[in-house]
Amino acid sequence: MTENIKIKVKDFDFYYGDNLALKKVNVDIYRNKVLGIIGPSGCGKSTFLRSLNRMNDVITGTRAEGDVLLEGKNIYDPDVDVVDIRRRVGMVFQKSNPFPKSIFENVANGLRINGVRDKNFISDKVENSLKGAALWDEVKYRLNHNAFDLSGGQQQRLCIARALAVEPEVVLMDEPASALDPTATLKIEELIQELKKNYTIAIVTHNMQQAARVSDYTAFFMLGELVEYDETSKMFTNPSKKITEEYITGRFG
Repeated sequence: MTENIKIKVKDFDFYYGDNLALKKVNVDIYRNKVLGIIGPSGCGKSTFLRSLNRMNDVITGTRAEGDVLLEGKNIYDPDVDVVDIRRRVGMVFQKSNPFPKSIFENVANGLRINGVRDKNFISDKVENSLKGAALWDEVKYRLNHNAFDLSGGQQQRLCIARALAVEPEVVLMDEPASALDPTATLKIEELIQELKKNYTIAIVTHNMQQAARVSDYTAFFMLGELVEYDETSKMFTNPSKKITEEYITGRFG
């Protein structure tokens, strides 16, 4: 399976100032698979996720030790282009955050920032990205409408389309369905299954049923440490550690 590893995290520590938030994390994230990241609030899930594309860099006083190898290259090496890393490893946040622009311009934004000027190319990429996010049929006749006219679930899929437009290799999702109703949540979950055909995905979720449904592998964090990491089918039926079983079955957390 080594050749199928997209991201390899090795002995990774992460600090907020003097506070050690992640301790010696080791995880393999496989290409075209979904990694579910679970654990109680404040355990380091989002910190870990944001470490995978250096989003934590924007917070003053943070530092990382250890390796996050994307295709064998440590993204924390001094010579790494952080902008390129964030293009290759896209991010979808917990709260949908469309720009105050049209639906079309939301998706086109990243292309324009990257210097793309070809109108036909942009139009094609916007259409393909919206199709990839299972949103095209719902918005194709109102691309010039404000993105805020969309429902919450549609806005979240628009944010996914925006991430897809710049052709990432990995898509990170931080509780992408936590603010959505059950119908919109189901659409996001179905979309994740479709997206993994072309992308590697890591998703933070508080919802154990969701983790069991969408992920191929699961990483369980507590107090900044990776307690257990395994195939989801094994983790949810026969976890190696009692504390994992207690968390998954809702006895704590």
